[in-house]
Amino acid sequence: MKASLYLVLATLFWSGNFVVGQAAVASMTPLDLTFWRWTLAALPLLALAHFVEKPDWRAVLRRWPVLLLLSVLGMSGYTLLLYGALGYTSAMNASLITAANPALIVVMAIFLLGEKTTRLGWLGIGLGLLGVLLVLTRGELQRVFSLSINTGELMMTGAVVVWASYTIIARRLDIPAIAATAAQVAIATVTLAPCALALNVRFPETPAEGWSLAYIAVFPSLGAYLLWNLALKTTPPGTAGNYLNLMVVFTAIITVALGTPLSLVQVVGGLMVVAGVLLTGLKGQARLSPALSGRSTGLPRRHPVP
Repeated sequence: MKASLYLVLATLFWSGNFVVGQAAVASMTPLDLTFWRWTLAALPLLALAHFVEKPDWRAVLRRWPVLLLLSVLGMSGYTLLLYGALGYTSAMNASLITAANPALIVVMAIFLLGEKTTRLGWLGIGLGLLGVLLVLTRGELQRVFSLSINTGELMMTGAVVVWASYTIIARRLDIPAIAATAAQVAIATVTLAPCALALNVRFPETPAEGWSLAYIAVFPSLGAYLLWNLALKTTPPGTAGNYLNLMVVFTAIITVALGTPLSLVQVVGGLMVVAGVLLTGLKGQARLSPALSGRSTGLPRRHPVP
């Protein structure tokens, strides 16, 4: 019961990142948010990893090449694309596109790693991707051929591809999950610093900006990772991964609560994405290798998290 609560809260915190991020990019740049998010979260995450996991930091440092690659992809690249997208599209659409991540990871594993999936798995992948296309085209699928798709939704699609690539690489990393995340966040802070200085990244100047950044740094960046990894101590990764589908639900609830109605296309597209992910996760990964299916490999088992 406690693990389920942890997973629900972690998913809620990540959902809030879409809504708060959309509000924040109205006055702050994606680089402002990305740099300060990871700068403020770096030391708490390193301390959290040290006391919760007690990793061998020398062993962690020896993996710096892959950690650098993962940091560029997952911490810098994905986050910049996410906040960039939120300047052009809604938090709801961003969460709907993100919900297709698990299916995309399976597709990439099939084509890049030679993995296998079932017919039901392919059905789930197709259903999920069709749901994303509905959202991207606002129900007018012919817009795909005219390339008249919102810039933000294209950026969000790019972010999902980047995160899927990150996940494929990260699942084979033999470092405790929080320590790996903390190391990547610290690397992102260092590598983004020259850009931040050159482009005059600014600290929040208004209370609204300050509270937005505080939420982003504390809840989705620190609290969600802690709760997620605490839950994984007693919950199978496959079960935990299904909780990520709640992001669409929570984002919809928050969006409606703030006075923005949902369109029929968003509802239908969202249901298709969630149904597709469930089909892919429950049956489609039955033939995947242990590292991608969540069976025991001796390595930390991960699921895509924003």
